[in-house]
Amino acid sequence: MDKRLIAILVVCGVVALILLSPKKSLQKELPSAAVHSDSATASGGVAIPARPEAIAFTSLEFTPPNAAQFRRVLSDTTVVYLAPSHEFPLVNLSITFKGGSSLDPADMPGLASMTAKMIREGGTEKVPAAVFDETLDFLATEVAVTATDAFTMATMNCLAVNFDESLSLFLGMLRAPAFDAQRLETNRASMIEGLKQRNDDAASILSREWKRLLYGSDHFEAREPTGATVAAISKDRLAKMHQQIVHPGNMIVSVSGDFQEKEMLAKLEKALSGWERGAEVANPVSPTAVLKPGLYHVPKEIPQGKVVMGMRSIARDDPDAIPLMLLNDILGAGGFTSRIMQQVRSNEGLAYSARSTLVPKVYYPGDFRAGFESKNPTVALATKIVLDQIRGVRDELVTVEELETAKQSLIETFPRQFESKPQLLRVFVADEWTKRPNDFWKTFREKVKAVTREDLQRVARRHLDPEKMAILVVGDWNAIAPGDSGKRASMNDFFGGNVQHLPLRDPLTLEPLTEKKSPSGP
Repeated sequence: MDKRLIAILVVCGVVALILLSPKKSLQKELPSAAVHSDSATASGGVAIPARPEAIAFTSLEFTPPNAAQFRRVLSDTTVVYLAPSHEFPLVNLSITFKGGSSLDPADMPGLASMTAKMIREGGTEKVPAAVFDETLDFLATEVAVTATDAFTMATMNCLAVNFDESLSLFLGMLRAPAFDAQRLETNRASMIEGLKQRNDDAASILSREWKRLLYGSDHFEAREPTGATVAAISKDRLAKMHQQIVHPGNMIVSVSGDFQEKEMLAKLEKALSGWERGAEVANPVSPTAVLKPGLYHVPKEIPQGKVVMGMRSIARDDPDAIPLMLLNDILGAGGFTSRIMQQVRSNEGLAYSARSTLVPKVYYPGDFRAGFESKNPTVALATKIVLDQIRGVRDELVTVEELETAKQSLIETFPRQFESKPQLLRVFVADEWTKRPNDFWKTFREKVKAVTREDLQRVARRHLDPEKMAILVVGDWNAIAPGDSGKRASMNDFFGGNVQHLPLRDPLTLEPLTEKKSPSGP
């Protein structure tokens, strides 16, 4: 019987034990809630309330874990977070490197993402790509490498019995990737085919043009690859990006799962020895562009217009971050309890979904935006309603019930940040890289509780101003501009009807598809 079959049988046995283990009965769980005096009594002697709202649950007791308890430092000063957990015979290892698409050169957006993909798929200097994949499959080991805007993450999930062999392959991949030429060509071709389709979905067009308006076309947040830049990606360019990002001077390691701490530290010390340290990557640069308020349109013949409206907002550690987060929940992020969803969908039936989003960036201000998709004639009306809701939280205090609901949503879901060992380590690693205050999670709930209705109105007036927002519409302008049949709203209601028609861009070159003049309005 080979090792892979043995490992599979071990996992199956553990799962079977868990499924067959005794469970606490529901009746034993019920006494933790105080019930109304009018309640009935179940056969087991447990009082049952007459109505669900009569249940009074005890307050949530949860103390966030302290990162220092999990943090270790190797002899070469590499930071390691360890969280042993013996429920399953598995080990999860992640290495987070600073730097991602923020490092893409202006002439080659997408290079960091392609580098991450090819590190994983291109084999190593000692193991060809096909053999590398087959070996991982035989070991039942999953490996991935991905790049975001500011970070590149390499992850490995394996059986504890296969950890040593899996770690050797994993670090061999990171230290000496081969960037197999045939797989590079395949990935380039696949990426170019993907680019050809990016005008198929209006949401893709909306996202692309919104980032251009928000950050400027010269900032990495808004730059996108073209067919020519993808075709120019070479092994040399991949190797240079790899050298800049992937090294011990630019990484934090985290390990959770079935292991002994002292033994794991010794294995990491040995495995990482001799790996040359480089310089830590610099923080992403801030955009210099300023969003110009106004009405913008990108043509596309579709029966429903897609709309986003918003403005630059705050950075993650802004003192107003928590009040603005609560306000956003009330305004449009709280699902069916939020004002925008209630008015646009529930009351008016103008869109299936309408919501707002607050995206604070770590190194510079992010954005606040609200959006929806509606039938062409009702785009103007839905836009008017959303802007009215934003004005409403500026003009009047939110209700006591709204604020309490938003607070409880944040407080009661707070433990989810740490609900698994891999997840809590991801939080610690991100906090260390971004230098979040050490007491942030310890004081978070108290700061949420301290927010008042007056605080929400203050941040609304400071950070949400419809007059400073841009409105971007993707769709058929001739059908959208006149507005609804009831004449409740038209696109002339916004910025005096002055619209800037942006071109639909060629999906491969991002150049304007046509010089034909766009429609000017109703």
